[in-house]
Amino acid sequence: MIDATASPDRAMRYLLFIAGMGGLLYGIDVGIIAGALPYLESTATVAWKLTTQQLSFIVAAVLLGSVLSSLFAGALADAIGRRWSMVLAGALFTVSIPIISLSEGYTPLLLGRLLQGISGGLIGVVVPLYLAESLPASRRGRGAALFQLMLTIGLVGAALIGLSQAQSVDAATQAAAALPQAARAEAVFAAQDRAWRTIFWICLGPGLVFTLGSLALKESPRWLALRAHGKASVPEAQAPVARDSLASRRYVLPFLLACLVLALTQATGINSILAYVVTILNQAGLPGATANLADVVLKVLNAVMTVLAVALVDRKGRRFLLMLGSGTIVLALLAAGLLFRGVESEQRDVRAAIEAQVRDGALSLRLDQAQLATLGVTGEAPQQLTVAYAYGPFTNVQSRRSDDPLLPSMTLRRDDAVSEDSVIGAFLRRWHLNPFADPAAAREAPLTIERAWLGAVPSETHGWQVALAICLFVAGFAVGPGVCVWLALSELMPTRIRSNGMSIALLINQFVSTLIAAVFLPTVGYYGYSTMFFFGASFTVLYFLTAAFLLPETKNKTLEEIEHHFTKIRPGAQSN
Repeated sequence: MIDATASPDRAMRYLLFIAGMGGLLYGIDVGIIAGALPYLESTATVAWKLTTQQLSFIVAAVLLGSVLSSLFAGALADAIGRRWSMVLAGALFTVSIPIISLSEGYTPLLLGRLLQGISGGLIGVVVPLYLAESLPASRRGRGAALFQLMLTIGLVGAALIGLSQAQSVDAATQAAAALPQAARAEAVFAAQDRAWRTIFWICLGPGLVFTLGSLALKESPRWLALRAHGKASVPEAQAPVARDSLASRRYVLPFLLACLVLALTQATGINSILAYVVTILNQAGLPGATANLADVVLKVLNAVMTVLAVALVDRKGRRFLLMLGSGTIVLALLAAGLLFRGVESEQRDVRAAIEAQVRDGALSLRLDQAQLATLGVTGEAPQQLTVAYAYGPFTNVQSRRSDDPLLPSMTLRRDDAVSEDSVIGAFLRRWHLNPFADPAAAREAPLTIERAWLGAVPSETHGWQVALAICLFVAGFAVGPGVCVWLALSELMPTRIRSNGMSIALLINQFVSTLIAAVFLPTVGYYGYSTMFFFGASFTVLYFLTAAFLLPETKNKTLEEIEHHFTKIRPGAQSN
């Protein structure tokens, strides 16, 4: 094992390497779905009849898994230690890869993504906790920044994997161009199905490195002291631990402040934008592999700006970087929202024409030239049709582009939109507690076309303008919230409550992230992408105000000095 106290330089480098690998896995957790999603959507909606909501759940499953693990991450880290919690997180990620890559249906795919999320939730709590308890005050900022840097490198790696597979799919599409329509569709389908599975298989290596590497770490000295002596402070503070709970007045302010910072971090929409970025750029006007290339540029920029944040975090301080970053995010999200609003305002309402094609409670159409003619479109410019529909309380959204090489039919059927009732759903509904729709209410309900919008696919220039706005968003996030959120999570709360407090704060963080991811596709289908960008901008304004007026500066301060700021007691008089 590597002892962080016996040989400081060697041990410190190894500690930071393994912590960085944890950040790498966290970044892969967040970013890998972006490159896989377009191909998963093209194949799974055909082969498995997945709805838009189910695709949203697959994206959000990682975040939901993080929420679930956040419920017990702090208690687990206290019970078995920080080191073994890291080993468990790596093992769960490693196991998730074959489950996802070999899946042949919605349930195993969702299960694998949930396991990845549980792993990410554990990493998000335990690795920053381990760093905070093992690094001196002078290196704590850079240690947390390194975690974020490796997270961004994980995002870059995920984007590069996605780009390589996008190029493979494009090559397969071109090779199949001369084939008859049925054979061409089959060849493209096979290439897309292979692409998203390969994207996940490649991620197996980092999971094994983190898992095996964590086994060689020594346990956090603060956790060992707490277990051996019943004291939660470092050796220089020897006073007995106060028997206060998380609800004690002295802990409420730092705890609530950490929760607010983490919730607002996700309210910017960062995880959803990173997860859906290839889809967003496709919708903005960038074609196939070009959108994947822009995704790579975006993730590289994220890593470069994080390197800058690493250099600045212990010099300029956390508060300054949060204000700079959140202010930049507001401008970027407003720009992206306005760009999309300009395109969305030119879409035409074709609801009546779509309703006229409904037959026997169902609809099937192909967005070819003949169909476009019935919708009043002349010329060869690519068009995009988005239809929001419902069977009783069950709603769904589908979108088709006329330049899609597969040109799949848009099929609206009751069986594809109405989910079967679950045991849990039936139990909750029996006691009038279930907030979800009742399948019985949709069995006889007619097909209702709620919205149907048709518009030209935006130009590639428009796509690059949106990409530039998203690059500005990511740069602002990397410099500010990306690095500082982990410091806020680990620094603001006293040691006495840190593990459980961090667990609850991260739970709130992941709950907000999961909620946004789950509603992302249905929301942009109904109300457009501009709505989501404006939503993120409004919450980021609150983030800026929180950083400007509520957050204390914590650079170069020991954990006890930061606690003193909130408790207003003499440092060392009562240690937590």
